[in-house]
Amino acid sequence: MSTIIKVYEENPDHALIRQVVAVLKEGGIIIFPTDTVYAFGCDIFNARAVEAIVKLKNKDARKPNLSFVCHEMSQISEYAKMGNTAFRLIKKNLPGPFTFLLRGSNRLPKLFKHKKEVGIRIPNNAIALEIVRELGNPMMVSSIFMDIEETEYTTNPELVCEKFGCHVDLVVDGGTGGIEPSTVVDCTEDEYFIVRQGAGELIE
Repeated sequence: MSTIIKVYEENPDHALIRQVVAVLKEGGIIIFPTDTVYAFGCDIFNARAVEAIVKLKNKDARKPNLSFVCHEMSQISEYAKMGNTAFRLIKKNLPGPFTFLLRGSNRLPKLFKHKKEVGIRIPNNAIALEIVRELGNPMMVSSIFMDIEETEYTTNPELVCEKFGCHVDLVVDGGTGGIEPSTVVDCTEDEYFIVRQGAGELIE
């Protein structure tokens, strides 16, 4: 069973954030809060950890939906290509409950080179942002499984730890999580469109 630590979003304890990042830098997998749902996370440059999360998602018989969590616009531009329309849209809506699909740049880790697009997030959650800021590069993330009949096992951090603790190294308790996923917006072409309407209303 993995460790669970409590971090308050209003004022994240930097010592605890460093503890979380140490796990990531050692190739560990964490579960952490976002502004939508709890998610699996790992360092994008650790291929073994990325593959472990993909394997976890495959157990749910679904195609893995992998995204990066960045902490600011300049970090997005390192790993993805943004046209003028995408840049304006992203700047208006992030941080927020949105995942923007963009063309990847040549800075992507080798493991992601085959992907035509990458999902980019800057969640409006201080814990998630502090983790990525301390890590120094994006985290690869994928939401934990959503079972409508067992909502508490995806929103209550202690029950999340009970259900998924054997698969991860650390669970970050950031309070009760949500059940509505992010809104996904495809910005890979000149014209953008909403792939999935989730939390949040897109500001155009």
